[in-house]
Amino acid sequence: MTDTATQIKETITANDVVLFMKGTKSMPQCGFSSRVAGVLNYMEVEYADVNVLADEALRQGIKDFSDWPTVPQLYVKGEFVGGCDIITEMMLSGELDTLLAENDVKFDQDAADKIREANG
Repeated sequence: MTDTATQIKETITANDVVLFMKGTKSMPQCGFSSRVAGVLNYMEVEYADVNVLADEALRQGIKDFSDWPTVPQLYVKGEFVGGCDIITEMMLSGELDTLLAENDVKFDQDAADKIREANG
């Protein structure tokens, strides 16, 4: 593995939930990253945010690591979940709640329900 791949593997192993994104969870730098971070923040999910804009090798490295062409990318318990569209669909269908619950990741169920009510 390259140094970047090793760094990614260590990050997703050390944290239950990781969002590789443009910007940070408090200051996203693109709409897609903002949407996923917004969902996680609203649901009060504890997660590590990794700003791919701060490191060009990481920006390309995460795409190679997951074999997924875009950022943001969400990982739960070391497993790649998906990007913005997939996370949005999972949120609206309730699959994201199930995934988090099955992996013992704490989140606010009422907040998740409110997101679905507002978008249903």
